[in-house]
Amino acid sequence: MIKLLFFGRLGDFAEGVAPNIEARADLTPAKIRDQLAADHPALFAELSQPQVLISLNQMIVGWEQPVFDGAELAFLPPVTGG
Repeated sequence: MIKLLFFGRLGDFAEGVAPNIEARADLTPAKIRDQLAADHPALFAELSQPQVLISLNQMIVGWEQPVFDGAELAFLPPVTGG
């Protein structure tokens, strides 16, 4: 299983998304995002923004990073401060 986390406003768009998905050998964050598109188009649109970061096991990675069984995958919205 892969644990999915959506932080900040992405959590609002992720309402109803299962917290875990089955692991497969070919999964990447991009493929997981694409799987969410049919049932959660608003979330897909938000995740497609270029400012969204991906954290795999608490390390920032790219959209094509392989995701393996037992991983924690977090989607992070842009953050501003001042």
